[in-house]
Amino acid sequence: MPQERILVVDDEPSVCELIAAMLTHSGYDTTVASDADTAIARLQQDPDYNLIVSDIMMPGPDGLTLLDRIGSDHPSIPVVICSAINDVHIATMAFRRGAFDYLLKPFDRAQLEDVVSRGVEHHRLRRQNTTYRQNLEAIVQARTGRLRSTMQDLERSYDITLEAMGDALDLRDQETEGHSRRVTAYTVTIARAMGIDPDEVRTIARGAFLHDIGKIATPDAILLKPGRLTPEETAIMRQHCQVGYEMVRKIPFLREAAEIVYAHQEQFDGKGYPRGLSGEDIPLGARIFAIADTLDAMTSDRPYRRATTFVAAIEEITLHAGTQFDPEIVVVFRSIPHESWIELRTRVGDLSISALRELLREPSVALANQPV
Repeated sequence: MPQERILVVDDEPSVCELIAAMLTHSGYDTTVASDADTAIARLQQDPDYNLIVSDIMMPGPDGLTLLDRIGSDHPSIPVVICSAINDVHIATMAFRRGAFDYLLKPFDRAQLEDVVSRGVEHHRLRRQNTTYRQNLEAIVQARTGRLRSTMQDLERSYDITLEAMGDALDLRDQETEGHSRRVTAYTVTIARAMGIDPDEVRTIARGAFLHDIGKIATPDAILLKPGRLTPEETAIMRQHCQVGYEMVRKIPFLREAAEIVYAHQEQFDGKGYPRGLSGEDIPLGARIFAIADTLDAMTSDRPYRRATTFVAAIEEITLHAGTQFDPEIVVVFRSIPHESWIELRTRVGDLSISALRELLREPSVALANQPV
């Protein structure tokens, strides 16, 4: 085992040599300094000391000044003040400034050894605790990193499943092929313009992408019917909101997105379905989605009508602010130039599979990285 190293600081050579001799005889590796400046210089060159024993009254900086300096630059090294000043006020000042102990001169060898032994043990335990804490932090960081990586892998697998669910719906209803991707991108664009937190935007994106997933359970005779639906068929079609909600809410990471699936056909004035929610009772993501959904529906061709322009669609949505749509969100929506929607529709149409997954995980990054 290496010897514990002790620095003795005293301006009286005889006292300094006596203390050093006692400590050397007790098995310590002892170094001496005649004043505070010399001690500070030694610590700057080699700070690996287990304990410092210092006088108070010395020429130049005194022992209390040295104590302050050690507390600032080398806080892990205990300092024992060794002085002939028998003054409670001075001793109290020393302890308040970080002294480990206060040893009065004259003292005998047993007193010195006891104080030094306790100081060295204190340093050992402090260093041991520091090492333990550092090792613990390293272990926590490593395990946190592995957990984060595992969660990211799990989230990627969820998004692949989510993408497959959306594509399955597109295969059933080719009339609206690409609708889920476009309406997701439009919803994300509005949400970003509103300054919504990125984590919430991610949830909103997933809810938008899966909004019609409940239609998987809708009979083909109704879902693919070319003409107008009967009241009975309309009632069945409208069940897709709740059916989709029941499907999605069972997946833990999609539980919040499920609320958007449930409420995506609600209207701001309460005349929507399935629950007739109104105003801010409708989830924010669903209120944003309602605008994006209408924008895509009006600007997409259907067998029974041609697509309208984005300018006309924006004006039509504005006319229904406060009734079908949240008027405050419409204001934000109108602040986005119509050219941006045209450009975005083109970019989303060319969205790769990997970019789609990124759109669902990191919406802001995905849209920024898409080529024009």
